[in-house]
Amino acid sequence: MANANHRTLTQFKSALEGGGARPNLFEVTMTNWPTGLGGQGFGEWEEAQEGRQFQFMCKAAALPASTLGVVEVPFRGRVFKVSGDKTFDTWTVTIINDEDFLLRSRFEQWVNGMNKLSDGSGATNPGSYMGDAYIKQLGRGYKRGKFSERNTQDDPNPEPSDNTAKPLRTYFLHDIWPSNVSAIDLSYDTTDTIEEFQVEFQVQYMSIGSDVKDGTGGKDEANTIII
Repeated sequence: MANANHRTLTQFKSALEGGGARPNLFEVTMTNWPTGLGGQGFGEWEEAQEGRQFQFMCKAAALPASTLGVVEVPFRGRVFKVSGDKTFDTWTVTIINDEDFLLRSRFEQWVNGMNKLSDGSGATNPGSYMGDAYIKQLGRGYKRGKFSERNTQDDPNPEPSDNTAKPLRTYFLHDIWPSNVSAIDLSYDTTDTIEEFQVEFQVQYMSIGSDVKDGTGGKDEANTIII
């Protein structure tokens, strides 16, 4: 006879709220594209256009990781461990390359503005070459998660046809800059494939939770934690 304390599928079903978060439901937005890299063609870009392009062409990303260091203090033959400094891992996105090379050119110019191909000179003011990004984990429900553009603060009980649901989670990455734009492999043997490339960003710090701006002047009210 089964033990009554054993977890059952029915109990698991109740615990799996929303059916589980899905890794293919996300949105990444770049904000504050750098404008202080003079002579690199940045003045010719329209931030609204490239922002929309990036949202569509960002094929893969990651909810960012952070690491807390460990300080080891020897004491009488033992090691006492206390928390150290927090560091933020490199954040990588995978981008689909369209025939206009819009985003590829953008990131190449961004990197070149920090260190020119011709003579190694570049921007010296960090504020001129850093930007921001936020990642939204979307859901499948109508009350939160289905869409990311607006939230349901004004309408707590939207109709199923309403597209004002909240994201499940928002991560805001502050003062990021690209440290690597990957190669795009070319080959006669490669068919039925669209080009992709990766961009690695250095992250200064991140915010998580209810006071994270969603880029439209609103807030992500689905979260209650601020980091």
